[in-house]
Amino acid sequence: MTITLVKAPEDAPDAHPKEASGTRPERARKRALIRAAITDERTRNACRVLVRHGAYTAGGGRIVWRRVWEDRTTARYGRMMRAAEAAGNLEEAKEWEERAHRFREARHKRRLEMLNAMRETPRAAGAVALTGAGVLTAAGIALAVANKDFADLAVPFEFAIDAIRWAFIIGAVVWGVLPLLGPALGLAALWDIGRRRQAAPRWALPAGTRGDGEPITPSIVVKAFRDLGIAPLRKAITDMEDAGASMLSLIAPAGVGVEVDVHLPSGVSTEEIQNRRRKLAENLGRHEHEVFITIPPAPRTVRLWIADSGALDEPVPASPLVTDPDLKADYKTGRCPWGVTLRGDAALVTLYQKMILVTGLSNQGKTASLRALALWLALDPTVEFRIGDLKGIGDWHMFEGLATVLIEGPTEDHVMEVTHMVEEGFEEMQRRLLQPKGTEFHPLVIIVDEAQVAYGSGAVGVDKRPYGGQKATSRYFRAVKGIHDQGRAVNVTIWEGTQDPTDQNLPKRSREGNHIRASLVVGTESQAKMALGDAPVAKGAAPHKLRQGLDKGQLVVAGEGLKMAPGQVSENVRTHYINDDEAEEIVERAKAMRAGATTVHKLEAVQEVDHLTDLAVVVGTEKRVRTTEVLHRLKARNHAVYEHWTGGTLKELLAEYDEETGLYDGYPVVKLESVQRALAYRGEEIADAQ
Repeated sequence: MTITLVKAPEDAPDAHPKEASGTRPERARKRALIRAAITDERTRNACRVLVRHGAYTAGGGRIVWRRVWEDRTTARYGRMMRAAEAAGNLEEAKEWEERAHRFREARHKRRLEMLNAMRETPRAAGAVALTGAGVLTAAGIALAVANKDFADLAVPFEFAIDAIRWAFIIGAVVWGVLPLLGPALGLAALWDIGRRRQAAPRWALPAGTRGDGEPITPSIVVKAFRDLGIAPLRKAITDMEDAGASMLSLIAPAGVGVEVDVHLPSGVSTEEIQNRRRKLAENLGRHEHEVFITIPPAPRTVRLWIADSGALDEPVPASPLVTDPDLKADYKTGRCPWGVTLRGDAALVTLYQKMILVTGLSNQGKTASLRALALWLALDPTVEFRIGDLKGIGDWHMFEGLATVLIEGPTEDHVMEVTHMVEEGFEEMQRRLLQPKGTEFHPLVIIVDEAQVAYGSGAVGVDKRPYGGQKATSRYFRAVKGIHDQGRAVNVTIWEGTQDPTDQNLPKRSREGNHIRASLVVGTESQAKMALGDAPVAKGAAPHKLRQGLDKGQLVVAGEGLKMAPGQVSENVRTHYINDDEAEEIVERAKAMRAGATTVHKLEAVQEVDHLTDLAVVVGTEKRVRTTEVLHRLKARNHAVYEHWTGGTLKELLAEYDEETGLYDGYPVVKLESVQRALAYRGEEIADAQ
């Protein structure tokens, strides 16, 4: 191998001369300075000002051009015709078509008159000139005769010539300034129009007006749907001859917002729209909580209620209970003023024979909402209240002297007393059911606030049955369910307020027994379904979309109590807030309407009887015993308890444990093995509960 070394010439320049050592840091420093200048808040504010005022002027010009165009053409009439046709209002569409026809006729007449005027202008100008000359001549003759000087004949003509000369002088001065001031005044006028209409990008508007939101128009709604990111929807709108106008009903004012139905094209489901609520709200220039989507009866249609920007942050008016000292209630025919709907209408709820559930997260207004109903109903002197407050911090203390029972406290002892109160309500219901048909009963309303404490209690009675829980052995659950099943028939109802609903602290069979179900803000959609049921949530009820801490006292209500539009299954209600002092005053008015009540704070425990154990004792070791004999033995054992028992009662007792009575030789009997299996089943449930 041969290696050849070649020496480079001494005067040859370097292929890659090194950059000066200070060049790179200098460039980096300049870039940093430029970046800092660009990102500085003052620079951003200056850019916003420039863009805003430039956009005001351009937007003002666009608005003026649109006004001129609509005034000179039939564009306005065409737009209104399309909107009427889209809403299916053909009569209104025909009316707008007739107006457009009359406008075209009037415009044609004006144009003909203008052409005729141009033809008559020279003749009119000549007539005016001759008339003027005649007037001036007559004036000159009069002056000449009066002054006896023939030269005065020309004085009127000289005056007219001087007037024309001064008019030209003034016109020349004004015309010299007008080319300078005219465009400036025109631009200022356009800028003012754009400023008043806020015709600038939202990010460039002043901070105070940036969130005001634009008025909702058909074009804004269509554009918001087009930009949702649903390809079939975008394509369908693009292909429509009317650019999507036929999708919309008329946009109608509705309280502090507007309401519009949107008929979706084929291939787009209502669920897809519901799942994009936030994006739709942003496209409409609103926050998510300012847009509500429900499903009306019409197929493939969504109904939007769009609030005026910021309107839902305004305070709710004071309750009529506070402002009207003469207000009275009627349990059977009256309606309680609970609050206002999003449309601004009064939310009036009937409480006649209604079981009520109010739930939501902590500290969102649950107790205040439930108490507002009780305060109104207290103004009917025929209503009896029995109240259990398992929080015990005084929220219901004003009912002292009005409620016949008032239990306050969060301990297990308080849970047991509240359970006894509900059980006594259940027994009162049973006594009423045994009365002759047609007997009238005064309303009995049992209220349990913080009911989740009762459902979650671990207290156990002497018969080993738990007070809390959600199984058939739970004393509280069984009493509530019993009232739900038959209480309304004899005017015995129960209202519950619960917190943060789950299957454990609000059993399914208990929550589904309510006629009015209302929810404040909750954490998840599954909790919303627990609170209101699956159907209302599927049709747009969304308590999980409310803002915790900001939407206090706002309820999503489902059920029978509120008047709703056909097909509507839920309503948003912003409840009136009644503070403790106002509640005290209302209760004092209620006390004045009725005889004073002695309030009981602690109930004597109901005699606890273990029916299943008694049944096992009277059956003994016999393989089977006739039902009539079993009932005879039970009455002999405890006549006060079993006096009214029947074969049906025995059957219901065994059915609670998945057992039943049998037949032997054609007679109904109670089998020993059925009783033993029921005891074993109950033992397993108690063990599970513990």
